[in-house]
Amino acid sequence: MPDFMPVAQTSDLPEGSSLLLEVDERLIVLIHAAGHFYALDDICTHDGGPLSDGPIDATDGTIACPRHGAKFDVKTGAAATMPATKPTVAHEVKVEGDQIFVRLND
Repeated sequence: MPDFMPVAQTSDLPEGSSLLLEVDERLIVLIHAAGHFYALDDICTHDGGPLSDGPIDATDGTIACPRHGAKFDVKTGAAATMPATKPTVAHEVKVEGDQIFVRLND
């Protein structure tokens, strides 16, 4: 299993925002919602849209694809609404001090 890699500072990501990152040649969206940090593959499984361009809803813990509105759970990557039916990949996140680390999952 790969190691945790430093990807950003907590100050880079205000509450309710997201940040597109390339980690080990993979595009991920780092999300700050409801006081926690999450990382997902930056791809809508419905049509390949960039989740990093979509709105975050901290109330229901989702990020929406800007193309067709499919929502994904920020914690697990599960498809929460149609038209998406398959999850996107969620990655492990940890915070030490003001440094955010991500460990990629397959």
